[in-house]
Amino acid sequence: MSRIAATTKSVQFSEFGGVEVLDLVETAMPHPGPGEVLVEVLVAGINHIEAYIRRGLFADEVATANPQTQGSDFAGIVLEVGEGVTKFRRNSEVLGHARMSSQAYHVVVSADNLVEKPRQLAWEVAGALFLAGLAAHELIDAVHVSEGETVVVSAAAGGVGSMEVQLAKARGANVIGTCGERNFDYLRQLGVKPVIYGDGIVERIEKLAPDGVAAYIDNFGQDGSEIADKLGVDSSRFRSSNDRKIIELAAITPDAELARHNTQVLEKLTKMTAEHSLTVLISGYYPIHLVRQAFDDLEKHHARGKIVLGMRPAHNVSVMKARDIADARP
Repeated sequence: MSRIAATTKSVQFSEFGGVEVLDLVETAMPHPGPGEVLVEVLVAGINHIEAYIRRGLFADEVATANPQTQGSDFAGIVLEVGEGVTKFRRNSEVLGHARMSSQAYHVVVSADNLVEKPRQLAWEVAGALFLAGLAAHELIDAVHVSEGETVVVSAAAGGVGSMEVQLAKARGANVIGTCGERNFDYLRQLGVKPVIYGDGIVERIEKLAPDGVAAYIDNFGQDGSEIADKLGVDSSRFRSSNDRKIIELAAITPDAELARHNTQVLEKLTKMTAEHSLTVLISGYYPIHLVRQAFDDLEKHHARGKIVLGMRPAHNVSVMKARDIADARP
């Protein structure tokens, strides 16, 4: 058995601000306690909620001491298991969720937070699946999507929106996605009817939904409630971007019961993705030392799908991007 290093590195910040406050910092190697697992992280997803926390927008909801770490999504290889862990062993390939600490070379989590990674699932996809997939799953559940209904999803090409539209379609719904014109072809590849933002959006949606709209999920965060009202959507079947943030904040600071539920959802999403009934577009892959550039891309460029950090890039300066489904599939 090879010796585990004494130190590792993690993404940290010690003050609120933009991407310039992020640093990759050397720290002591963590070790698992009873029921825990040490994972060498190969890929970690990045999410908007992490940028909001880093900017201080949720300082009351997420109160932690400086320096702060970040990240919930990850995939990697088990290095060490704690007492009582029987489901995983050294060299098991896993994906999972962490409590604001996955953007690092190594992370310790409860074994209950891990799912076995199917061999056919790409590392990049596995490392990006948790938070966006969980939010999408919970929001689709919340609006009770049924077969034959029409559902509208705003910002449908983003990391969460692109999963919501696919989960709605998996339930037999007709899905309309609002987006910029450059994302029309992308949404069509997912089987979604695209509608451009802006004046006249209600009329454009109504034209595509002659039998009415049953549910509306707003990831855009501006006029979604007003649009849903004009479309005749019952308030119980509308969810806002604030509802999504509540789900995400709970997911990154869960109690034990919620963490177990979240793992069950992750298992379901992993199975769907491995069976190709859920496609996750990885639109950017950044070596972890380029974490500032990765978040700059996420926050400014409204990328399709998901952006990830890689701990074992082919080249130290490599940044790979795919902006279409065709680019992301082998």
